[in-house]
Amino acid sequence: MKVYETGNIRNVVVMGHGGCGKTTLVEAIAYQTGITARMGKVTDGNTISDYDKEEQKRQFSISTSVVPVEFEDIKINFLDTPGYFDFVGEVEEACHAAGAAVIVINGKSGVEVGTLKAWELCEKYKLPRLFFVTGMDDDQASYRKIVLELNDRFGRKVAPFHVPIRENEKFVGFVNVVKMKGRRFINDTSEYEECDIPDYMDKHLNISRDALVEAVADTSEELMERYFAGEEFTYEEVSTALRTHVMDCQIVPVLVGSGVHNQGTSMLMNVIKKYFPSPEYTINHGKETSTGELVMVKCDQNKHLSAKVFKTVVDPFIGKYSLIKVVTGTLKAGDGIYNVNKGTEDRASKLYLLRGKETIEVPELRAGDIGALAKIEKISTGDTISTKGATLIYDGPQVSKPYTCKAYRAKNKSDEDKINGALARMVEEDQTLRLENDVENHQTLIYGIGDQQLDVVASRILNRYKVEIELYRPKVAYRETLRKKVQVQGKYKKQTGGSGQYGDVHMVFEPSGDLDTPYVFEEKVVGGAVPKNYFPAVEKGIQESVLKGTLAGYPVVGLKATLVDGSYHPVDSSELAFKMAAILAYKKGFAEANPTILEPIVSVSITVPDELVGDVMGDLNKRRGRVLGMDHVAGGKQMVTADVPMAEMYGYSTDLRAMSGGMGEFSYEFARYEQAPQDVQKKIIEAAEKEEQ
Repeated sequence: MKVYETGNIRNVVVMGHGGCGKTTLVEAIAYQTGITARMGKVTDGNTISDYDKEEQKRQFSISTSVVPVEFEDIKINFLDTPGYFDFVGEVEEACHAAGAAVIVINGKSGVEVGTLKAWELCEKYKLPRLFFVTGMDDDQASYRKIVLELNDRFGRKVAPFHVPIRENEKFVGFVNVVKMKGRRFINDTSEYEECDIPDYMDKHLNISRDALVEAVADTSEELMERYFAGEEFTYEEVSTALRTHVMDCQIVPVLVGSGVHNQGTSMLMNVIKKYFPSPEYTINHGKETSTGELVMVKCDQNKHLSAKVFKTVVDPFIGKYSLIKVVTGTLKAGDGIYNVNKGTEDRASKLYLLRGKETIEVPELRAGDIGALAKIEKISTGDTISTKGATLIYDGPQVSKPYTCKAYRAKNKSDEDKINGALARMVEEDQTLRLENDVENHQTLIYGIGDQQLDVVASRILNRYKVEIELYRPKVAYRETLRKKVQVQGKYKKQTGGSGQYGDVHMVFEPSGDLDTPYVFEEKVVGGAVPKNYFPAVEKGIQESVLKGTLAGYPVVGLKATLVDGSYHPVDSSELAFKMAAILAYKKGFAEANPTILEPIVSVSITVPDELVGDVMGDLNKRRGRVLGMDHVAGGKQMVTADVPMAEMYGYSTDLRAMSGGMGEFSYEFARYEQAPQDVQKKIIEAAEKEEQ
């Protein structure tokens, strides 16, 4: 593949609902442009994009794949992304590198949740976009219904560029609404020829033409005045307005085709070439570390080298690839590169284009292009590489924070080191995964976007690294405390030939009122009943005791321990004896002070469409949650805030997705500890006793 100038490059992310036909469309484009001799199928596991074994087994995309194609005099870097919500981090990384988006809609299924989420991401990243309605070969596909729903949801900016021509319930061509000319496919192939527009299409075609012209008129006051005056726009005026306002996101074209039959792909690439911006028009945000100033940079191959790493691919067989987008300058094979984030130097010995799993070596990458560096260990996703001495750091991909948590362990203990190494590489590859070592509960935790993502991680570890990992429900970090004031004595007396051990303490235990602190120790001994040199030993006994409560063995918080009296032996007393006396006093006093179990409470924010608020609140009540309030959010949504016990949040990602059809989102953070209900405490104690057996 030849090297392309910045102005002849298009970086396009392909998004949409899971199973809508994104990968099939990209496969059709690859076939159309001569990359493959025959089209692969998702069901056969032989597409360019879905090359990973897990993708082939599950028959859906898990990772973003780059598929660069050459069309006429331009290069289009297609970023084929997953549609399932657990892998949203892959989509967010792709959006960070892209300059425009194709949102794929299945003609039979219509506008789905994934369509709406794709639109929201385009809004967030300010990406010019178009809708491609695929599957028009299905006789149940309804283009008119889809366009009406798109207009209803997104307004007059949605402009149909195409209207399908159907004969005998078969998709045979389309009308180019911009040129008002018919196009008929030749022998069911992607090739087409000009044809007359069938008379029976007049009504629906006029509706589409009016929608297109109205979208154009809506972009300026002058055009709007002419529109209301009944003036006709020329093709040149329509085309110019469309190019300008597709690029500034004021107009969103709608195209039709069939990925399975490779129909409409040529027109799609024509529209991408004509209406989507080259990298010269896209803005890259960054920060000048020397001054702290925020900067915006356009792609320019005449400046010094700078590039950003937007994704990492780690494979146990082919090694590590860092996917980069060159922002300024030209990166050549053999160039020295400087990692601005880490202050390290390396050499780009070879440069590659990735096309699925295929690597294509290239001599250089110019500003705006997407490529890959191989086996440079010190480079990570989000890093900026540049010429030495540069101080500009580009913003990295902003990926969703993971809230779904499971504990994990190796099925075979001898594999623990292998699993830790495998997970470290997966976390490097997937920014939405997070590992945590829970020392208190003796468990290691993995966080992800959803259960499906974590299941894929476990399966990949088995396939890639030949070790088996077990995922299970994590323990909750409960606490224990006391609720009343007691005074007890703890006496430790031991006599074994020779000198013995003697320590005697009288202690008051009571709530401290501070649940963030394990204990507070004070001494109020009078008359030297306990010598001062034994006070630290008494506190040491309390410090060790609060690590484990008497009810279920959870750490103690909110305890105030006051040493008020005691006695000692001039020969047999020792620091060990007084520490043991304090421990005995604690065990006796804590049991008498009405102990209770505290559970962690998290503050949860849930965003759902207005009509689903009732379902969400009902579910929160079942989880022992307390709704604190609701706020309106843009896009016909509400944000519900509530306090919920952490133990009740397990599996919430899956349940919320089921309740909301995938439209719900949530986040939470630790708020405080509260006393658990008696029935819950009983279950916790029983579980602890069972574990000890």
